Amino acid sequence: MRLLRLNEPISAGIILSYRCTCECRHCMYACSPRWSNDWFRLDDLKQILSKLAYYFMRFYPHNVQGVLGLNYGLHFTGGEPFLNFNLLLEAIRIAKEFKIPSVFVETNCFWCVDDDSKRLLLRLKEAGLDGILISINPFTVEFVPYENMLRALKYSIEVFGRNNVMLYHPLYYELLNLINAKGRIEFEEFVRRLLSKSPALLSRSLDPGILLPMGRLVYRLEKLYEHYPARQFFNEACTYELTRPWHIHIDCYCNYVPGYCAGISLGDARRLNEMVENGIELDDRPILQALCMGLGHLYRFAVENYGYRERRDGYISKCHLCLDIRRHIVERSKEFKELQPLEFYRHL
Repeated sequence: MRLLRLNEPISAGIILSYRCTCECRHCMYACSPRWSNDWFRLDDLKQILSKLAYYFMRFYPHNVQGVLGLNYGLHFTGGEPFLNFNLLLEAIRIAKEFKIPSVFVETNCFWCVDDDSKRLLLRLKEAGLDGILISINPFTVEFVPYENMLRALKYSIEVFGRNNVMLYHPLYYELLNLINAKGRIEFEEFVRRLLSKSPALLSRSLDPGILLPMGRLVYRLEKLYEHYPARQFFNEACTYELTRPWHIHIDCYCNYVPGYCAGISLGDARRLNEMVENGIELDDRPILQALCMGLGHLYRFAVENYGYRERRDGYISKCHLCLDIRRHIVERSKEFKELQPLEFYRHL
């Protein structure tokens, strides 16, 4: 029996729902208003947060206690958490009852429509929220007026303090201000305006280290990047991404999602202790097993068993190749328990 050994999680995101007000072109989780209106059940959330609290208490680095950062503590995300504000409030209260450190929320600011919106942030802070991550970028601004984001930024600094307010991404905040952004802006318009200001800044804004070439991006924005044949990635394995302890995610269906690998489940997070202590059995998870061996193995598995054909245009990253193969397999078979949730693949 082959096992995948997990590291103890020390940083996690809780996907309260995949439902969102946006359908951003760069979204790695393929969130959308068209997703099923499924949200985390409170009893499941309590069970999972209690298990995360155990690992945080034992393994969380002492030198970052009280520090807010993308890869520290716990964040509530989605989808859009503010679509179910009462659940978000309760989730924060539960996290604080378990003494989980550095709790923040991620939002696109659709809700911050006027000065009265500040009261929502005050209620979150009263419940125990430590800070906030505001999605300010040329993809969310296609759906949410830029003024909402600026208003949320202003009030978040007043409520949580500057050190406890993060942006995704500071560069995009700078660039949106540079082009004098107002209201909603199509991505093509953002590119046109920025190109007229500085081609160098446009190139910097498309840095894959910022955008992360995975999820919906590899289909909606692939023309922005150089493509490579599948064989370019055959020797790359994904064991590190599958087992890393930081910035893992657990979704509203209780799937343990490794890192940013949307559409992959290592198992039921309600059994987190068992998963960490005993490892993940790979004998009945051939997709995971192939990813641990190398993308060449996953490619051959898909070609031989499901008729997968290499994309004529190639791939922009190893994540692109992996996702395209998984998407192809899901269209032909629903048998793989590691390919969850299935709805993710329909909204890419």
